[in-house]
Amino acid sequence: MKFKKIFIAGHNGMVGSAVLNHLKSKGYSNIITRSRKDLDLTKQDDVNTFFEKELPDAVIICAAKVGGILENNTYRADFIYQNLQIASNLIYASHCCGAEKLINLGSSCIYPKKSAIPITEETLLTGLLEKTNEPYAIAKIAAIKLCESFYEQYGDNFYSIMPCNMYGPRDNFDLKSSHVLPALIRKVHEAKGSGAENVEVWGSGKPLREFLYVDDLAQAITYCLENINAQDIYSKDISHINCGSENEASILELTNLIQKVVGYRGKITLDSSKPDGTYRKKMDNTQISNMGFFAKTTLEEGLKKTYAWYLENQEKFV
Repeated sequence: MKFKKIFIAGHNGMVGSAVLNHLKSKGYSNIITRSRKDLDLTKQDDVNTFFEKELPDAVIICAAKVGGILENNTYRADFIYQNLQIASNLIYASHCCGAEKLINLGSSCIYPKKSAIPITEETLLTGLLEKTNEPYAIAKIAAIKLCESFYEQYGDNFYSIMPCNMYGPRDNFDLKSSHVLPALIRKVHEAKGSGAENVEVWGSGKPLREFLYVDDLAQAITYCLENINAQDIYSKDISHINCGSENEASILELTNLIQKVVGYRGKITLDSSKPDGTYRKKMDNTQISNMGFFAKTTLEEGLKKTYAWYLENQEKFV
């Protein structure tokens, strides 16, 4: 696979940049990328023209319109439309151009709000989704089913990986649109800088989340690129594979760890009048573990690397 032409869609984002760097570190050199200004992935004709010219052997879909709870719930039409367009255009163009392999990245939000824990791949489409990010989740489910359907009808080597909560360098630290982990890093850092006596965290602090450092996901994608094919997944009567880390922590535990990494000496206060959201979203990682992949980065180690990157780039988020 190292001598094949690989297209990384979304290479400037947190996940795509990590995948690009990891592939290069392993000796991959025939990698093609396009920025958003050079190729609008929501435009089918543009995507088709690009694929007809480049004819990539493998495609890794990291591109997506992403955001936190507020953005997901506010721009519902934008989230479902743009993510449906991106996925359908890339998957269809990959099929038409005869790509040998396609790996599609999704999200754990595809699972029903009231899923049994740990969440297995078979849980997909067994219940109602979380309302706030339902449009995004539906687009991601459609992408999973596109890959599965092109495999079933045409034998295309296309499949999907669903990571848990990701974090790392190049994450979004904008307080209005970011996820919980980067938002907490910024809040604690700014509290330290201003000398604030306390940092307020929404909810009880009890909900649990599983966090995956982005470089571990990049390694998982490379491992799958080299070792796992669509038949390995669909033959198990599942439509995708989970990718988690076993690094599960409560929101309060996460905040305390961030406080330690940042060096903030103030207090953490909890506003229990604010909603907690889903209590637990731990995924079952048995399938990918049985296939040979295990995440290695501890939560504290990953937080240190993420905070170091934020310190170097914080002016971008002012």
